[in-house]
Amino acid sequence: MFRVEHVTKSFGGLMAVSDVSFELKKGELSSIIGPNGAGKTTLFNLLTGHIKPDEGRIAFEGKEITDLSPHEICKRGIGRSFQRTNIFPRLSAFDNVQVALISWQRKSRNIFLKSDRLLREETNDILDSIGLGNKKETTAGLLAHGDQRLLEIGITLGTHPMLILLDEPTAGMSPEESNKTVELVRKLVREMGLTLLFIEHDMSVVFGISEKIRVMHMGSVMAEGSPEEIRANDDVQRIYLAEED
Repeated sequence: MFRVEHVTKSFGGLMAVSDVSFELKKGELSSIIGPNGAGKTTLFNLLTGHIKPDEGRIAFEGKEITDLSPHEICKRGIGRSFQRTNIFPRLSAFDNVQVALISWQRKSRNIFLKSDRLLREETNDILDSIGLGNKKETTAGLLAHGDQRLLEIGITLGTHPMLILLDEPTAGMSPEESNKTVELVRKLVREMGLTLLFIEHDMSVVFGISEKIRVMHMGSVMAEGSPEEIRANDDVQRIYLAEED
């Protein structure tokens, strides 16, 4: 479904991503972990068109997307959340999701339609699915941090993705909020038939969701396997122990 071949990116003398290759199968739930500065978010930016690789190729559903812009990649069926919460803080939770739906379906180009009547049922369905149906009229910037992160997932779902990339979806959450998010993401991916790739530092989240884990270190993927294989990998343990020291 998704193929990354020898993707490389440097900034001046810094090699941020080095010769990264992997494949995602349809319906796969997988994660990317690694120490700070390993190149994880840079890789996500490459996969979603926010920056262009110096070398390599990226393909989705059998078609190359390497040189496409972020909005073109989104239209192909790849949705993405960001490391920092990326919402419209002055709009309601309902409006945030509705805007994503309107933009994706290009209804914003029809000047004869009133926006407040557009896609209301689908907007409500998404808000209910992420547990924010009872907070749809709340101004997004006033939501609790955990709810803002859930709202960002809702905005991503509004783009009708087949593949969803989440950058640290539980960052800044309490353990209770993290557990809630893990269960929600697992449920949404299964019910909607999505493929998931996410970056995460919370190992309880990683091992709670992932079917496959890829470990990045100094810009490269240095290990790949099931949660059990990654737990038992001596090189992975060494890297994380070194980071803690």
